[in-house]
Amino acid sequence: MSIAHLSLPLTRHDICKQCNGELHACKLCEFYDIAKAKHCRETIAEEVRDKDRSNYCDYFKPRENAYSNTGANAAELAKEKLAALFGKK
Repeated sequence: MSIAHLSLPLTRHDICKQCNGELHACKLCEFYDIAKAKHCRETIAEEVRDKDRSNYCDYFKPRENAYSNTGANAAELAKEKLAALFGKK
């Protein structure tokens, strides 16, 4: 799903029309990085504890590929490869 049809900047009240998920959330931000302190590459942003929920961060920048379902597809592909390797139980 592309963010092209969304009005930017996103507000903390914006939700996904397909899944009703909150869109102004850390895990959907360009700066989200679990390898960094506070899981954020923006060094002066305040810490947000719940990365899945909407927040008031002024540095939020929507990540273009954050709204795709590739993670679920990758997980399914990995399961299929494991099943092929070890056989289904």
